Amino acid sequence: MTGMTTAELRGYQQICGADGAMMVIACDQRGGMRTLLETDPDKQAAISNDILGCTKADITRYLASKAGCVLVDPICAVPHLVDDGVLPRETALLIGLDASGWDTSPEGYRLSKLVPDVDARKVRDLGATGGKIMVYLRMDRPDANTHNIAILKQCIDDFSRENLLLVVEFLTYRLEGESAEDYAGKVPWLIVEGTRASLECGAKVLKLPYPGTPEACREVTRLAGNVPWAVLSAGVDHETFLGQVEIAMQNGASGVIAGRSLWKDCISLDREVSRKKLSTIAVGRLDEIKAVIARHFRKGTAALQKAG
Repeated sequence: MTGMTTAELRGYQQICGADGAMMVIACDQRGGMRTLLETDPDKQAAISNDILGCTKADITRYLASKAGCVLVDPICAVPHLVDDGVLPRETALLIGLDASGWDTSPEGYRLSKLVPDVDARKVRDLGATGGKIMVYLRMDRPDANTHNIAILKQCIDDFSRENLLLVVEFLTYRLEGESAEDYAGKVPWLIVEGTRASLECGAKVLKLPYPGTPEACREVTRLAGNVPWAVLSAGVDHETFLGQVEIAMQNGASGVIAGRSLWKDCISLDREVSRKKLSTIAVGRLDEIKAVIARHFRKGTAALQKAG
C-alpha cells in the first residue's frame, strides 16, 4: 500500500470534519436523481442538467454546508457551485469522474464509463479538493473486471501524477439469473475482495458499500491498514443506514460518504418543497449520522493514541 503524499493528505484532511472523520454529502447522481424527481420516463428525460444543478445546489446549501465536503458530478454542478458562491469556503469539493450508468458486455457484465474530458487536471481547474472514481467489480468473475480495473488504474495513475487526492469507490451487482439470496450471501466476500483489488491498484482513500457484517468490516479494516475507508449509503432508508454506520464505525471505518439515504425523499421539482425538507428532515438525519460518527471515531482515536 502506498501512503498519501503531503498534498493528498492535506486534501484528505479537508474532506473530513473537525474531528478528523469523513463526513461527505454525495449528490453526484444524474440518472438516479431524475428517477427520484419524476416517475414517468418521458418526464424524467425532460429534466435538464440545469434543473439537476439547482437541486444539487440546494443539497449543497442545506446539507454540505454542515459537513466536511460535498461530492458532485462535473456535468450539472460545477463550476456553478463555486462561481455562484453556493459552496461555503470551509466545505471541501470532490468531483466524480464516472459517467452515469454503464455499458454491458456480451457476457452481461457491467462496464464502467468515464465522463469525457474530465481528468485530474480538469478537476483541479474546477477548484476541487480532489476526485472520486467508481467502478463495478465482481471479484468472483475475474473476466468481469478487466475493463473496470484498467479504468481504475488509469485514474489512480493520473491523479498520482497531479499529486491530487482521489477517492476510490467500487460497487458490486447481481448477475443476470443470480438469485437475490445467492447474491446476498456473497456480498461480504465480494466487498472484502473488491477492497483488496482496489488497494492493489494503489487506492489511498476508499468509499465502500456496507460490507454486510461486523466481521467483514473488520477484515476490510485489516486489509486497508492505514488507508481510510468510508461507508456509502447505497440509497437504503435512513434507519437502516444508521445501523450500518454504527457497525462500520465500531469496526474501523473512518467516516461516511452519504447521499440518497439523506435526501432521496427530500428533493422535488418544486424548490420550495426541496428547501423545506432539506433544511428540516435531511439536516436532522445528518445530525444523527454525525453523532454516531463522533461517538465511535473518538473512541477509536483515543484507543490509537493510548496504544501509541
